[in-house]
Formats: sequence, structure tokens, C-alpha cells
Amino acid sequence: MVPFIVVTIIIVLVFDYTNGFHDASNIIAGAIASRAMTPVQAVMVVAGFEFLGPLLGGTAVANTIGTLLDLSAIPKADALLIVVSGLFAAVFWNLFTWWRGLPSSSSHALVGGLIGATLIGIGSDPIDWGFNDLSHGRIHGFSKILLALLLSPILGFLVGFALQRLTMFLLRAASPSINQQLRHAQWLTAAALAFSHGANDAQKSMGMLTLILLLSGEIDSFRVPTWVMLFCASAMTAGVLTGGWRIVRTLGFAIYKIRPIHALNAQLSACLTIFGSSLLGAPVSTTHVVASSIMGIGASDRPRAVRWGKAIEILQTWLITIPGSAIIASISFLIFDYFLT
Repeated sequence: MVPFIVVTIIIVLVFDYTNGFHDASNIIAGAIASRAMTPVQAVMVVAGFEFLGPLLGGTAVANTIGTLLDLSAIPKADALLIVVSGLFAAVFWNLFTWWRGLPSSSSHALVGGLIGATLIGIGSDPIDWGFNDLSHGRIHGFSKILLALLLSPILGFLVGFALQRLTMFLLRAASPSINQQLRHAQWLTAAALAFSHGANDAQKSMGMLTLILLLSGEIDSFRVPTWVMLFCASAMTAGVLTGGWRIVRTLGFAIYKIRPIHALNAQLSACLTIFGSSLLGAPVSTTHVVASSIMGIGASDRPRAVRWGKAIEILQTWLITIPGSAIIASISFLIFDYFLT
């Protein structure tokens, strides 16, 4: 069991790493496209605050992800195999969409992978669906995750739309030199967005790693150890330092031509949406929120200039991520189970 547990922990950290380099582009794309920072400056600023997010952002999201499955009633080896299969599917999906230059959701991939592996392995009973309690006003489990993932892009779009209208009104008499101040302000908003991303996304890996420790008997209750926070923060930061330059081109240039005011508003609206979700324990997709914020800003500014064809392509990727990663996880579980049993 010990080697298997070690391998499982390594896969969690690999997922965290791929999440970091996949989502780094979401955070730095606006700053680079608007020429507020050089790529090196953007990556260094983002990496520093990315590391602080998991350490200072609490564990509410980790608790949501880590308690999605109740695998306590099945053998430890089977439970760990389900987790490994789900994580493998999420890593595979992250790498595939990075290779294609598509800004997909690591959160969707992780949730889809875990559900797919569980369904093929032992059925639906261990999954906390949470749908029956929605009518009573109680939101938890998969229903909470699904609502967060569905509503956060809409909120990002609306906040971006409103911020763009507000700032354009406030700066209606400003001279073109204001762009320099807007570029300087992006150092703050990019740092805040990086902190928010770390506080939300790294917690998903923290939740998975804590779940593995619980299933293996290393801890007796679900609580995130400090060393888990440090490990996940380090893996995420390493991924950010690597960067996902293919996706920078998609978010920074392919949806809407970003100027300093657009980049600033996109970072600020995404930051507000993601950090607010983290406080509520709702895991969201940074990719979704940033992309939808850019779309909202473009729709507020010049709707005809938004490349809606690229937006539709991104939307299609969003829609297939959960079922796609679930299928990959199911196949992975069957293959791993065949060779290990």
C-alpha cells in the first residue's frame, strides 16, 4: 500500500503542476497583451502571489472537493484506485487542451474524472450528489460544485460588463496618457488575481491529497495538514513559472483586442468572482471566469469586435470537459484495475 499511496500523492502534485501552467496563462494573458508587463515580469509576480493564496486563503474549497466522495466503506486499494484514475484523467485533459491551446477547466476535468472513475468502479452511491436537498435550500456536494462552475462564468461576464461601463464613464474625459496609469495598476490586479487563483485552485489538490491521507489511515478526520498546503502551493507555483503560452495567445488576442483598460477590468472582475467563491467554499474555473470576463468587457465596449466564433469554440470545450474526462477516467480505471488485480 505504501508505494501505491506515494504514487497517488505524486499524481496529485502532477495535477497541481499542470493546473498551474495551464491556468498561468489565464492570469498573465491580459497583462502581456496590454503591454503592462513583460512575460518574465508577469510570471514572477503571479508566481509569488500564487504561492501565498493556498497558505492564506483558508480550506473551504478543499473541504468541498475532499468530501465529494465517501469511499470509507470500500477497501483502501479500491478507493485509492478510483482517486488515481480520476486524477490521471484530469492531468490527461489538462495536457491535451494545453497542446491544443484551448482554455478548458481543470476543475471540470477533476470533478468529471472523479465521478467517472467512481461510477465505473463502484456505482453512484458514494457520490454526494446533493440534488435532493436543493429544494430545501441546502447546497452541498456535486450540486454545489456544478452550480459554482455554471454560475461563475455568468457572474464574471456581468461583472466585467458593468466594470467596463463604469470605468469608461469615469474616464470619459481622460487623456490617452491614462493608459500608463492603467498599466501600472495591473501589477496590483494581476497579483490579486494570482492570490485568488491560488486560494481556489490549489485547494482542490489540497482536498484530494487530504482525502488520500484519510483513506490510507494516515489521518483520522478530514483536516488539511500544513505540509499539504505547502506541497500544493509549491507544485502550483512551479506550474505557473512554466507558463502556458499557447493559451496566452487565445485569451490575450483571440477573443478581443485587449487594451490596458480591458485588461485591468478583466483581472479585477475575475479576482472578485473567484475570491468570493473561495470564501463560500465553491470551486470555480479560473479559465471560465477570465474568458467570460473578457467577453463581458468586449460586449460592453464593442460587441461586434468580439470574436464570438472563438468564444463558441471555448464554450464547446467547456461543455465536453466533464463527460470527456469522465470517459477517460472510466477507461483508466478499467486498465489500472486489470493490471493491478
